[in-house]
Amino acid sequence: MATKVTMEALSPTMEEGRLVKWTKNEGDQVKSGDVLAEVETDKAVMELVARGDGVLRKRLANEGDASPIGTLLAVIAGPDENIDALIGGAAAPATASAPATATAAKPAQENAVPQSSDQSQSEAPAPPQPKAAPTATAGSGAPAAPRSAAPPPRPAAPPPPKGNGSRPGATAAPGGRQRSSPLARRLASDKGIQLGGIQGSGPGGRIVKRDIENAKATGGSARSAAAERLAAEGDFKDVPLTLIRKTIARRLSESNGPVPTFFLTAEFDATRGAELRAQLLEMGEQYKVSFNDIVIKAVALALSEHPEVNAHWLTDKIRHFNRIHVAMAVAVEDGLITPVLFDADRMTLWDISAKARELAGKARDRKLMPEEYTGATFTVSNLGMFGIDQFTAIINPPEAGILAIGGVEEKPVVIDGQLEVRQRMRVTMSCDHRVIDGATGAKFLQTLKRYVENPLTLVI
Repeated sequence: MATKVTMEALSPTMEEGRLVKWTKNEGDQVKSGDVLAEVETDKAVMELVARGDGVLRKRLANEGDASPIGTLLAVIAGPDENIDALIGGAAAPATASAPATATAAKPAQENAVPQSSDQSQSEAPAPPQPKAAPTATAGSGAPAAPRSAAPPPRPAAPPPPKGNGSRPGATAAPGGRQRSSPLARRLASDKGIQLGGIQGSGPGGRIVKRDIENAKATGGSARSAAAERLAAEGDFKDVPLTLIRKTIARRLSESNGPVPTFFLTAEFDATRGAELRAQLLEMGEQYKVSFNDIVIKAVALALSEHPEVNAHWLTDKIRHFNRIHVAMAVAVEDGLITPVLFDADRMTLWDISAKARELAGKARDRKLMPEEYTGATFTVSNLGMFGIDQFTAIINPPEAGILAIGGVEEKPVVIDGQLEVRQRMRVTMSCDHRVIDGATGAKFLQTLKRYVENPLTLVI
């Protein structure tokens, strides 16, 4: 019996998938559970497996195609089984060997950036640059020579006065600037040509239009790197949206508009945290922890004391969680993903450090499983390693809060009337006002401050 291979929902928030690579070819024998293809979801690259035994009779999607959930991608059936009824409504993928048609793209379109298959937008072509009208050489009474013709021989220009620093054949304008026509200067600027490398053929060595054209034709002047790049790449480049970038845009739109958000900023003393890190490192590499690990552990313990912050907004109710699952934002090539440290309040500082490194590595390799990036009750985002001292993060609904961590830096502070240099760190908490009131958020930050500034409480 034939088996349909469809685009499956490989993650809880997936609405469409992009077929990255087929691992089976048409005619290959497959068994249930065999990997047929790799599919990019909105979070990671997942494996699409066969749901039946037989032969992969027909593939109906190309590598790189994006398809909504439920789209027919292929058919598995017996070698002689009739599958026409199954594939009748599905178009077979185009092949690289398909003959070109009479309507093939013109050469000017060959460098256009391809759009992904789920896009149908069209771009209007850029307006052509206006062509300069032919002009007569100053004082010659005749039009300039065409681009393909060599300039007619000209009598040598009179030598410049001694001591003016100009080379023979060119006349310097007052102030030492080489003389050139306005049209020649404009063409030179458009083509990235330096006037200093051109010998003018106009009266008195003046640079005119044909000198600029001939400099380009003979390679008499090197174009600037920026001009060369612009000529090769055009004025702009369209980059199709990846699935993860589409999901980020949709999720942030859901948060930034509807969620009434307010922000609370506090500055913590991180001096003892820096000392603890140094002491642990002296004990061996296996005891190494980061400031991010310290903050995640401190957040987990603070949430255990403030369950009203460890909550989700569910439209008709607020859900307070008894377990604490802290997500950490990880930057990946196409955007951002938030793997989760489950029961973070019960993990040791070293468990958090090891698990955080493991999850961050899998996130960057696009190898996270859905159960590793769903189910968070609160999120932490850290940009301190990029030199950012303070920022605000956008809440990931239905969570009620997110903590943005800035960098640790030395600052002069007054302690007991004495000026001291201490390690300081700024954090900003974004709060959903439907769940967290100002005083509630402030009390949570007070508790967090206590844990961060007394890091021994995190290891005992």
